[in-house]
Amino acid sequence: MQEQYRTVAREGVHETEINRSRFICALAPAATEEEAQAFVARVRAEHPTATHNCFAYVIGADASVQKASDDGEPGGTAGVPMLQMLTRRDVRYVAAVVTRYYGGVKLGAGGLIRAYGGVVGEALDTLGTITRQRFRLATVTVDHHRAGRLENDLRTTGRAVRSVRYAERVEIEIGLPEAQVDAFRAWLADATAGTAGLTLGGEAYGDI
Repeated sequence: MQEQYRTVAREGVHETEINRSRFICALAPAATEEEAQAFVARVRAEHPTATHNCFAYVIGADASVQKASDDGEPGGTAGVPMLQMLTRRDVRYVAAVVTRYYGGVKLGAGGLIRAYGGVVGEALDTLGTITRQRFRLATVTVDHHRAGRLENDLRTTGRAVRSVRYAERVEIEIGLPEAQVDAFRAWLADATAGTAGLTLGGEAYGDI
């Protein structure tokens, strides 16, 4: 698995005008291919009179799913440069739709490639990206009288506390970079005088 990946920070829109044509790039995070397709359909519905609604999306931390569409533009001049911009920027779990309203001036193949790829790059710059790091999920089990202080210590030392469950004992779920598991185990034993338990779980990605 990838140790980390970047994705778009938030959903948003960036617009530019090139030779009287309007190019409107809508970007959104997408956790699955279905989410990406739903976003594409939503943007198309918002611009039913546009000349073209071209799209590209990349799903998977390893970019295992990649799709693009020229939506009537000459082959390879819209969806592909959009997709190339996303992959060149190492952006994952993202969907991009570029809506074009034709302004009466033909751009030629080279102009279209620069326009579609360029507006995606500008949108990424405008909206920003965030980096997500691979974590090992772990559950710390501790007595109630130690739980409050331990949770506070975890947060103040920068550990990613994901949830806290109160039962017979308190279970605190955290995310740990794989390389820190052994050091954390030693820290936990010291912080709780050996009274806390640590159970390792699966893997997930979180913001850093």
